Amino acid sequence: MEKIKAVMTAALSALMARLGILAVPVFLMVACNIIDYATGLAAAGCRSEKIESYKGLRGIIRKICMWLLVLVGSLIDILIRYTVECAGIGISVPFLVATVVAVWIVVNEMISILENITATGVRMPPFLMPLVRRIRRQIEETADIAEPAGKEGDGEDGRK
Repeated sequence: MEKIKAVMTAALSALMARLGILAVPVFLMVACNIIDYATGLAAAGCRSEKIESYKGLRGIIRKICMWLLVLVGSLIDILIRYTVECAGIGISVPFLVATVVAVWIVVNEMISILENITATGVRMPPFLMPLVRRIRRQIEETADIAEPAGKEGDGEDGRK
């Protein structure tokens, strides 16, 4: 048992060291994914909805796609880091885009969890949902990069 514990501790430590600033948001995201899925099942039961395996599978696929969004953010960060290194600029570039994506996902999952808990009949503190929605708005406003005029809806090659 001690060997298993040591291996798990070493693996988790290596993963956290590799993820750096991305570690906490990613672990929070996975925890929120699990909690949201569980509270979604509970809310479905309280709403007298039929719990279907297709809906459950679709929910799991959505959670996996959230992880893929963080991966895409990481790839953007790696591309930026590579570009900075090739340009000879001596700065360290953390997983900034991936971290913002992960935090945004965590906040959205928190909103969904709160909605699910409310659907089960639990009374919500009146400040909680507005607080979480405000955090989401602040993340979106901070990370907002407006499209140049006339560019919305353009494909990769500039065609609509």
